[in-house]
Amino acid sequence: MRLWSGAPPAEPVSAPALSVHHLSKHFGGRVAFEDVSFEVGRGEVFGFLGPNGAGKTTTVRTLGTLLAPTSGSATVAGFELRPANGVEIRRRIAIMPESPGLYLRLSVRENLECFADLYEVPDPRGRIDGVLRAVNMTERAGDACGTLSKGLRQRVALARALLGDPEVLFLDEPTAGLDPVATREVHELIVGLRERGVTIFLTTHRLEEAERLCDRVAILNTTLRTIGRPDELRERLFSRTLTVRTLAPLPDPERVFDGLPGVTSWHIDGPAAYELAAPDPTIAAPAVTRALVATGADVLSIGEDRHSLEDVYLKLIDEDPEAGRR
Repeated sequence: MRLWSGAPPAEPVSAPALSVHHLSKHFGGRVAFEDVSFEVGRGEVFGFLGPNGAGKTTTVRTLGTLLAPTSGSATVAGFELRPANGVEIRRRIAIMPESPGLYLRLSVRENLECFADLYEVPDPRGRIDGVLRAVNMTERAGDACGTLSKGLRQRVALARALLGDPEVLFLDEPTAGLDPVATREVHELIVGLRERGVTIFLTTHRLEEAERLCDRVAILNTTLRTIGRPDELRERLFSRTLTVRTLAPLPDPERVFDGLPGVTSWHIDGPAAYELAAPDPTIAAPAVTRALVATGADVLSIGEDRHSLEDVYLKLIDEDPEAGRR
């Protein structure tokens, strides 16, 4: 696949882009991360979440061959993570750190030319033109990087990461410190890369960002606490509930809610508000509606509560004894 050509994604490959087995990294007596195992499919956007000091960036640096693991094994872009394969792995991946690390006195194109030469990129002119188009920076190619906003510098950093047409792209907090408009633009670029078949490993503190962009997420706090699709994690950690709001409090809510099909329990959740445990809302909601209508209640709303990825994250971290020691 050539990222800048507009070609369709490469044919699916069965082997995962990343395969990690019981990987650990220690710095002397300090544990950065311990016994981490997961797989990332090709073309997947995989979110890596966790509090400060959880080991996210160290994991990225380890998988990117910048640090040697203490124990465990991994396969990155089809190659075993070991020193002999470091060059081959680095040819197939790219890492975009939180700090862009650009030469501010040089123009956008000059920065890319410098790194293309450093990476020994074939056809550097064609690739630079391609990545500039990919991040919508062609018209700003002659501008000095020091004159650009932080959001535009992030685009240049992303263009630099794409120079080698990576199979796996590690993005470490790509929207940190960006305003909402710049954040949205980076999100659109990530979506575009996924559509082109690039595997993206995204570390972020923005949980709404992970929920919007990621096919699956993992939550790390030295060890891996959970992994799955956001909707799977919600169902795994929270029971499904319905919230009922009426214009006035029900005079006898027990008579309305007790024994309804699909409702296992309920409680008052505020003035004229009720929360009902409903493992299958498709059964419970119609029954609740009929019961309220039968009593003559003025119903304002009946809706299923949807816990966010933030709820999942906070529940896991709050329950995690490791979090209290940070």
